[in-house]
Amino acid sequence: MFILQSTSFPANDNLMELLIITDALRRASARRITAVVPYFGYARQDRKSGSRTPISAKLVANLISRAGVDRVMTLDLHAGQIQGFFDIPTDNLFAAPLMVRDIREKFDLAKVMVVSPDVGGVARARGLAKRINTPLAIVDKRRERPGESEVMNVIGDVAGYNCILVDDIVDSGGTLVNAAEALIGHGAKEVSAYITHGVLSGGAAARIASSRLKELVITDSIL
Repeated sequence: MFILQSTSFPANDNLMELLIITDALRRASARRITAVVPYFGYARQDRKSGSRTPISAKLVANLISRAGVDRVMTLDLHAGQIQGFFDIPTDNLFAAPLMVRDIREKFDLAKVMVVSPDVGGVARARGLAKRINTPLAIVDKRRERPGESEVMNVIGDVAGYNCILVDDIVDSGGTLVNAAEALIGHGAKEVSAYITHGVLSGGAAARIASSRLKELVITDSIL
């Protein structure tokens, strides 16, 4: 049996639905249960960010395992090490092949530069840049307070390039908007963004629509 359930907003409700369905299938003598969780909603709480704070990603992994799931399939985990939080086989799939195909169809790759919107996403952006054989740039930012970010510097010569921002999650949209502004300010011809999970909380959609981003491409991991 396969259960398809993203733990997006409302995350607690969706998680409980997943656990209850799993329990129902287990009590109905299902031989094997695979949970397909395209968006693992607690992935950003994968470490203690301060004293007396939970590691929610580990707790959720324990709940899913104890409920009776035999295997988990997910997409572009925020931190790859979350796979190790599960006591059952866990497959972390990637949206990069879909992004590569779309980029090849839309862009002249000779004029494309892949950009990581922050230092933490460099490995992800580098992987995509290698797939399409384009240069890589990095936007270095400093987060002043939760939910806000301030662009500090662009590492790489982006002048004249069609820049493609690559990340796993777009939430408030602040990081993308600020990165696009910085890239245009450094001479980029245009800026698009390819993001796996479109959380788009609060006024994110309006913020992005009024920004310097030409296009935002996301998957349907969150419906």
